[in-house]
Amino acid sequence: MIADQVVNNFQRLRAPTGSILPIVLQAECPSILLTDAWSALQPKIERHLHSVGGVLLRDYVVPAVDDFQRFAAAFGDPLLRYEFASTPRSAVSNGIYTSTEYPAHQHIPLHNEQAYTREWPMRIWFHCVTASPVGGETPIADSRAIYRRMPTAIRERFAQGLLYVRNYSSDFDLPWQEVFGSERHEDVEAFCRRSGIEWRWLDDDALNTRQRCQGVERHPLSGEMVWFNQAHLFHASNLMPEVRASLLELVGEDLLPRNVCWADGSRIEDAILEQVRAVLEEETVSFAWQPGDVLMLDNMLVAHARTPFSGPRKVVVAMARSYTNL
Repeated sequence: MIADQVVNNFQRLRAPTGSILPIVLQAECPSILLTDAWSALQPKIERHLHSVGGVLLRDYVVPAVDDFQRFAAAFGDPLLRYEFASTPRSAVSNGIYTSTEYPAHQHIPLHNEQAYTREWPMRIWFHCVTASPVGGETPIADSRAIYRRMPTAIRERFAQGLLYVRNYSSDFDLPWQEVFGSERHEDVEAFCRRSGIEWRWLDDDALNTRQRCQGVERHPLSGEMVWFNQAHLFHASNLMPEVRASLLELVGEDLLPRNVCWADGSRIEDAILEQVRAVLEEETVSFAWQPGDVLMLDNMLVAHARTPFSGPRKVVVAMARSYTNL
């Protein structure tokens, strides 16, 4: 019989009072292949995923990325392609991608994967192939706790929805050809039509899109309300002040690579996003990666981030179980 245990004294670098994220299932024997342990682990993972939202599998053997892929696929859902991207990633193998390829010195704030659109994966896996010697953690946070802690006035305003505005250009952000995975206008327009995205072709083959999306959402299984958006990432206040000033001077507010407004198109004040970021910070849980770790999250119940790092780091990602509120 495969032996594993829930680790109650798991060492977190930081966590809010009362948080139990993530539940840790640790192999008692260091030679157990993760793929061999799947049948014993699966019911435990499903139970903890439904209640807590995040499970860390530690001290199991994952010889190669292909073994991680087989483990994730064993849950029964086809692994998803990374479509309508907002950050650069590279495909490692079928359904497996690098984590966001931002420079090592940059912090990636807490977010739920693809919460900036109206179709997202319900499940996401992270596998630490190489742990950075300094930094490089993947902090997480309970989206239900964030929703509850958010000031009522902000929560109610976000519940009215958001408008994400993107301008695609290889000069300042991802080009539309990379985001939509096609060189053809017809393919882009078909995707936008299916996804409820307004589009407008601009000079020099540039593209502008606008999409009204959720600011909060109800989990389709548990019925719980969660904070579910990427306003704090898309808003111009997320830029370094000097970068924001330069972009505004170069292209103007309407042509910023990305921005977010209230659903009616009116501006969201910087101060509101400062309060949002403060709540996210208060709910952050952080732990150090160990090589071989696999972290599985319910993407609606738990948000994730990335801290700056130095030295080698390789964390790969898989996603599954697409859900839409269209």
